[in-house]
Amino acid sequence: MAKKQKSPDGGLSHSVTHLLHRVLQLALDYHAEASGPAGLTQRQYTVLAAAGASDGVSQSDLVRATGIDRSTLADLVARMISKGLLERERSATDARANTVRLSDAGRVALAEGGKPAQRSDARLLDLLPPKKRDSFVKTLTSLAAAADAGAAPPKPAAAAAKASKTKPAKTQPAKAKSAKADAPKKKGKKAKKQPKAA
Repeated sequence: MAKKQKSPDGGLSHSVTHLLHRVLQLALDYHAEASGPAGLTQRQYTVLAAAGASDGVSQSDLVRATGIDRSTLADLVARMISKGLLERERSATDARANTVRLSDAGRVALAEGGKPAQRSDARLLDLLPPKKRDSFVKTLTSLAAAADAGAAPPKPAAAAAKASKTKPAKTQPAKAKSAKADAPKKKGKKAKKQPKAA
């Protein structure tokens, strides 16, 4: 039997997490090129878009909407407030919490930042054949929804139905020999044969 060849990349070309990371890096590079050095980063654009979706959002709402972890988001929001893109105010529903909203400058930045975001998305999708683009976006949407729910995405109905029809082969566990089976057999009295009836 031939030895299995090791892949030159140590198996990374088959690692889903590694491949997703590489595609994310490419998407971020495309966004940076499209927005230029003075434009919004992809994360800044994401925060502005989430904050602009409703008037006054909590940090927890932004974490859920953007997928950015709480500590990174807190730092990002603080920097965006200092740049005048966001405004912080007390929550109308919870006096202990703050909410953020777009400033006038934030609204302008969001409107201008939408174009580079669209260009980078289109550039990334152009790498796929046209027939696979919708499927790719649906797959990403499904994975993001599963991440939000904290669970694995459900199996498609057809795959689940097929899986339920295919029964796995039953395997019987090997029976252990009992101590009785290993013991030497005692010689016992043989039963007398009964004569056959005529």
